[in-house]
This record gives sequence, structure tokens and C-alpha cells, in this order.
Amino acid sequence: MSCKRVVLGVSGASGAVLSLAIARRLSRLDVEINLVVSRAAGITLKEECGATALNELHDVATICHDINDIGAPVASGSVPVCGMIVAPCSMRSLAAISIGLDDNLLIRAASVQLKERRPLVLLTREAPLTLAHLRNMTTTTEMGALIMPPVPAFYLKPQSLNDMTDQIAARAIDCLRIANPVAEQWQPKGA
Repeated sequence: MSCKRVVLGVSGASGAVLSLAIARRLSRLDVEINLVVSRAAGITLKEECGATALNELHDVATICHDINDIGAPVASGSVPVCGMIVAPCSMRSLAAISIGLDDNLLIRAASVQLKERRPLVLLTREAPLTLAHLRNMTTTTEMGALIMPPVPAFYLKPQSLNDMTDQIAARAIDCLRIANPVAEQWQPKGA
């Protein structure tokens, strides 16, 4: 399957580097990236990735939507997209998605994916988890979302943080099924 438009939502949880890794990989796949960044995500990007990280994310994206623009095209199910990744996904964003609280474009775009039965991949970031977090994960999963905590593939023996984030980004993109798998695959010894 070939698809050319993906929504990338970035919320304020730790793990902002994941959004950059995903955006870079989507760009290499020649996918139109519709970017929605929360205010808290802008702060986290600067804190964790440096002063120019948000600018880099904007440069890689095809279209940058304001978080408050609830009338943006990606807020409508009539606009075809292949799916959405929220990376990282804060517990606040997860909770809002789980109850359909479409109070900003990131949450509304996620709700659209669910109502249109399109892939929604949530790279949830929190530890340890409360019962509220687990219930929100269950609810969004029952609605069709895929919960994908950004857990490193230690079996691949990553040599750096970049190796880990790149593999997580590739796995998230693979979940959208927009291209041939791009993540490094497990190879048993002797295979």
C-alpha cells in the first residue's frame, strides 16, 4: 500500500527526540507530514533536544498546523490520511483521546483517526503507570488505537540513543503499514 499523508502529533511528554526521528523517517519515505505540536511539546523539545529542535521539526514537516486550529483539514474525516502517530504521547493527551475531549487539534485529529477506523499509534510516555493511565490505554485500545510505549529493542544490541530512537521510530511507522517494513527485524542466531 502506498500512502502520502500522515499526521504527526507531538505532545509534551518526555521523549521529544522520538518526534524528530519519526519525522525524519517519514520524510525519507516521501510522505506528507501534517504536524501538530502542543505548547508543552515545544518546551520539551527545547529542553531535551536543544533550542533549534522545534525549527528542525517544522522544517521536516510538510504542513505545520496550529494546535488551536480546530478547523484545520486534518480535523475532518473527509480529508484522507493514512493514519496518525502521537510521539511522544503524554498521559494528558491519552486521557483526552480516551474520552473524546476534542479540545485542540492534536486530540481532534486523533479522534478523527478512530472514528474513520484509521491507524492511530500512541507512543505513551510515563512510568510507573497509575490505574487511570492503564484504563485510558485500555479504552483507546478498545476504540482501535495502538498503544506503543517507546521500549528499546535491546535484542538488537543498540550502540547509542540514536540507534534506540531510530528503531522505535521505524516500528511506529511500520504500524501504519504505509510502506514496506523499515524497522530492523529480529534475526535468531544461526539464521
